[in-house]
Order: sequence, then C-alpha cells, then structure tokens
Amino acid sequence: MGGFSIFSRNTKPIYAKVSTMDADLEKIVIEKTWTGRHLFEAVCRIIGLRETWYFGLQFTNKKNIPCWLQNDKTICGQDIQKDTSDGTFNFLFLVKFYPEDVEPEIILDATRHLFFLQIREAILSMNLYCSPEASVLLASFAVQAMHGDCTEEVGPIDLDKHLPKSVIDQYDMSADMWRDRIKRWWSRNAGQSREEAELEYLRVAQDLEMYGILYYPICNNKETDLHLGISAQGLGIYKGVNRITPRPFFSWSEIKNIQFKNRKFHMKTVDKSTISFRSRETSIDSSILDLCIGTHNLYLRRRQPDTLEVQQMRSQAKEDKQRRAAEQAKVALERKERQQMEKEYKEMKQKVEVMTLELMKAQENIRKAEEANDQLAEKARHSEHETLMLYKQKSEVEAECNRLSMNNMKSEEALLRMERKAREAEILAKQMSMSLADVSLDANRKMTQYSSQSALIIDPNWHQQVSGHQSGHPGMPSTGSFHQLQSLDTHTHPQQMMSRSLNMPSSAFSSPIPSNQPLSHQQPQQMSQNTQAHQQQTQVQNQNQPPYYGGSGMIIPPPDPSISQIFEQQTTLMELEKSRSEYETRARIFKEHLEELRGDIDGLKRDGNVQNGQHREHDAVHAQNVAHGFDKFTTMRMVSR
Repeated sequence: MGGFSIFSRNTKPIYAKVSTMDADLEKIVIEKTWTGRHLFEAVCRIIGLRETWYFGLQFTNKKNIPCWLQNDKTICGQDIQKDTSDGTFNFLFLVKFYPEDVEPEIILDATRHLFFLQIREAILSMNLYCSPEASVLLASFAVQAMHGDCTEEVGPIDLDKHLPKSVIDQYDMSADMWRDRIKRWWSRNAGQSREEAELEYLRVAQDLEMYGILYYPICNNKETDLHLGISAQGLGIYKGVNRITPRPFFSWSEIKNIQFKNRKFHMKTVDKSTISFRSRETSIDSSILDLCIGTHNLYLRRRQPDTLEVQQMRSQAKEDKQRRAAEQAKVALERKERQQMEKEYKEMKQKVEVMTLELMKAQENIRKAEEANDQLAEKARHSEHETLMLYKQKSEVEAECNRLSMNNMKSEEALLRMERKAREAEILAKQMSMSLADVSLDANRKMTQYSSQSALIIDPNWHQQVSGHQSGHPGMPSTGSFHQLQSLDTHTHPQQMMSRSLNMPSSAFSSPIPSNQPLSHQQPQQMSQNTQAHQQQTQVQNQNQPPYYGGSGMIIPPPDPSISQIFEQQTTLMELEKSRSEYETRARIFKEHLEELRGDIDGLKRDGNVQNGQHREHDAVHAQNVAHGFDKFTTMRMVSR
C-alpha cells in the first residue's frame, strides 16, 4: 500500500488516508522525505489507474481552504491539516484536469467511471449548475448505469441520489411525478451497458455551462471581487455570482505565458497585452499556478501524437470494447431467445388452457351423452319388458281363444245331439198321432193337446232357438246358441284392441305359434337386436371423432511512400468528417431531448423559487442563452472576439 518504510524504534510512522469516489484507502504508511508524487503514484498503483494525468490529490489547509498537493514538494513541508485524533493526513483523490471531449480522450473504463462518479456528485451537491431538463435526462442515464434496463423488479427511484434539490424545489411536482418522468426516459436506454450509460452521461454533462471549470476568488488592481475559472478551453474572468458567462474569456491559444511574481499573476496574450490579478488567499497561489501550467500542458499534449503508452492503452481499450460488444451481442441474443421462449411458453400455456377447457367441455358432453345413452338403454329395457308383457298377454289371449273355440265346438256338438233327439221325438210324436187316428174326436182333440204339451216339455226353448237363429242371424250357421256366439264376439274384440295399440295387424295375434318356439323369443329378440345395433353405431361415431389436442507467385514491389501518406491523409480526413457528422447528430438529438424535457416540466414551474441567489442568477443566464441559441462554446467564442 504505497510502500512500507523501515523506521527506528523511536520513529513514529506517518499515515495517510486517501478517499476516492469509489473507495477509501486507510493508513498508507508514508515517509517524511516523500513528495506529493510518491503518494500519488502509490495511490494509482493501489487502485490500478493508468490514465493518471487527469487526477490529483486535494487536501484542506489549516485555513480550511481546499488546495492541491504539489508533486515536487515534500508532503510534510506543505500546509496540510492533520487529523486531531490520530495525526493522519487526509486527502481526496479527484479529477484535477478535464478533457475537452470525453469520448475520444478518456480511454479506459476505470477512468470513465471515476469521472462519472465525481460529475454526478458535483451536480447533486449543486456545485455544478444543471438545468431541470438536463437533470432528468442525466438521471435516466445514471439509473441505467446503476440498475440496468428498466424492469418492474427495480424498486422506487431514490430522488436524492439522482436529482439536485434545487431542481426539485422549482416545481410543484410530487415524488411520483418525478419518478414517472425519469422512468419514461430510462425505458429509452434499454440495452445499454454500464460503460455505455456512463459515457452517455458524460456526453450530456460536458455540455453544461460550468462543466470542467475550477473557480478561485481573485481581485484586480481595483480590488474588484472576481473569480478565475480554469478549464480545458482556457481562462475566464467571472463577475459577481455569475459562474456561467465569463467577462472576458481567454483561450489557451491566445495566452502566451503566465507568471507569478510579487504575489501577483501576470498573464500575457499573443496580442502583447498583460492582465494582472492576485488571489484573495495567498495559500492557494501555488494551486492556481500549478493548475494553469498542468491544464496548458495537457492542452498542448492533445495536439501532439500519442505516446507509446497511450497507443497501447487505446489498443487494449479497443480489444476490450470488441470483446464487450461480442459479449453484449451474445447476451442480447440470449435475451432475445429467452424472450422468444417466454413468448412461446405463454402461447403454449394459453393453448393448454384452451385445450383444457375444450377437454372439460368434451368430457361434459361425453358425460351427458353417456347419461343420454343410459337413459335410452333404460328406455329400451322398459320397452323390451313391455314387449315381453304384451307377448305374454298375447299368448294368454290366444290360449283363451283356443279354449273358447274348443268350448264352441263342444257346444255345437251338443246342439246337434239335441236337434237329433228333437227330430226323433217329432217322428215319435207323429207315429203316436197316427196310431191314435182311430180315436174319437174328443179323444183326438185331447190327445193332440197332450202331444203338443209333451213336445214342449221335452225341449221348450228349441223352437225359440231355431226361430231366433233363422230370423236374427241369417248369415250365420243354423247350429249353435246365441250365447256362445256372443261370447266369441266378446273374445274377438280384445285382440283388435291390442293390435291397434301395438300398430300391428290383428292377424299377427291370430296366427298360430309353433309349439317348439316360445312366445318371448320373437319380437323382444328383434328389439334387443335393434338396441345393440344402435349402441355399436354410437361407439363408431365416437371413435371417428377427431382428437381435441388438439494469390500468385508474383513479387510485389514495395509501396510508394508518397502514396501511403496520401492514403493516410485521406483516411484521417474521412474519420474527421465522420466524427463531425456523428457529433452533429448527437448534438441535434441532445437538443431535441432537452427541448422535450423542458416543454414537459415548464408548466409545473413555481413562481417563487425557494433557492439561493446564485442559482436564480444561473437560471436567468441559462434561460437567456437558450433563448438566443447560445451554448458554452459559442459564448466563449463571442466573448473572445
């Protein structure tokens, strides 16, 4: 940790604590002979920083004024305030020199990350003025760098870590309204990595009016309170609380040299004019002179070819960028495939749900069909039972008819016997009448009456039966009694009634049934066969339903050096033209974003802003520059002219 020295037993070690924007380095052992460069190089080795020319160590002197640690002087020989508890030197590892353009000058991701953290902290602490619309846009990139893509899994945005308090106090907007606007712009940054989001943040922040300017209180020969602004573009003089518009501004190309003599700074320009001023605190003179010299040297270094170390870093950064791009492409492809799989999963899940519903409906229909089939089978059984009962009744009726026919035949035979006996009696009577012919008239009359009575006694109803058969029923035979014919008619009528109820001809009942075949095996067997045929047809229809699931060997001469130089110049011109067009495109898009944000939140701006006078002055100057179409660089060029 910065090297450990071997002290004697009576020598007390000296410790230094260095706080970076990302971590704190506790108890770095230093020696009394160490200069500021020794400690600075030790810190850079610890954190693994290679682009060391942008950073420096800052401390607070005994007057509580922040100063930069001088690299050529010893640490103990500078006015550094020690910690009262353990006598440790406290330093801050901060950005000391800013680049003119962030994207081409900052090479490594670790350097870019430290820039991002320091600029964000300066904006949130209101040391760097930022307009409200730019604050929302910067907050969207900061959230993307910290949390990744906008998803529902990320909790509510902490406004204190992304928006300055001066911006929140200007508008009558709730915390949820600010979160909604940040989230709306956050969703547009989908797919950006942390490095890309931090780079976009610095691209927007470097266009702020106060970006990369370090202010120091000075006064001129008239003892007027002024501020000196040192930036990568040049030196500016600011009056009053205005930190945006310099009066005047001198670019580094206009400054010939800067001298510090007799506690005064003398700045000579290319037009041979001299501007003299002094600082309000003599303890910061060395910091101002060191900062001016270092910024000017860095300005000259940008206009010279890159050193071998820078070329190696650029090559390594290019390889890392290509590797990261390949990884991002792979991750994007995997994300796309995962989204496609999730989409297909949802579709399949919906299909399964639909098919489940259809299956439930089909099962319900099958259940209903089975119930209907059971009901039909039950009705068929009832019909078969009724048919059997009717066949049984038919057999009983046929048996009764046969019995009645036999009785009728027996009655006819009896009637014939009675008629034969009557004829015999009549013949006998005639014979008796003829034997008594010789009797007298009285005896004959009495005898005739006696014979008539005897005939009546033998069969008194016979003449009535014969006369009744001959007069009342001429179409029927003369044999048989009327009572027997009436009984036959009575037994014939129920057969006709049953034939009508069964829709069958009466001859079906009167047809003879063979004795070797039972009555219950005719029509019931036919109906049971019809029921079985209906069930087989239903099963075939259920089976036929569709399922629901649903070179050459030539020697080439070496190239002409003049042609190679011309080609390199053309390539350089093309790259410059491409960079300029990309910069113009980004600038146009950035302005469109700012205009959109400005139009979104201007309607909610408060009339009386609760903020200090310096920010009100900055807001007024910023609005005036926006109305005239000025930015930081056009303002500096106008002031210079």
